[in-house]
Amino acid sequence: MNITIEHQPTQAHLQKLGVFQWAIWTKEASEFPWFYDDRETCYLLEGDVIVTPEGGEPVRFSKGDLVTFPAGMACTWKILSDVKKHYMFG
Repeated sequence: MNITIEHQPTQAHLQKLGVFQWAIWTKEASEFPWFYDDRETCYLLEGDVIVTPEGGEPVRFSKGDLVTFPAGMACTWKILSDVKKHYMFG
């Protein structure tokens, strides 16, 4: 199960996906386990994060990155600086 990251996608690409109409989630610097029941795509407006899939290598992403997490993935989120992101499941 791979986390995919598109670093600094174009505004045109983000608008085509409808990113700016997606819900917003915020979270302070912290560390917690997470499980994805469904695929999630998110776009970071703020923050710096390391996500480590269970049994996998840590993946780091930050402000301006478009990230997709696969359904069925268990992981640990480590938020290094406060996160604000648009997100969509499915």
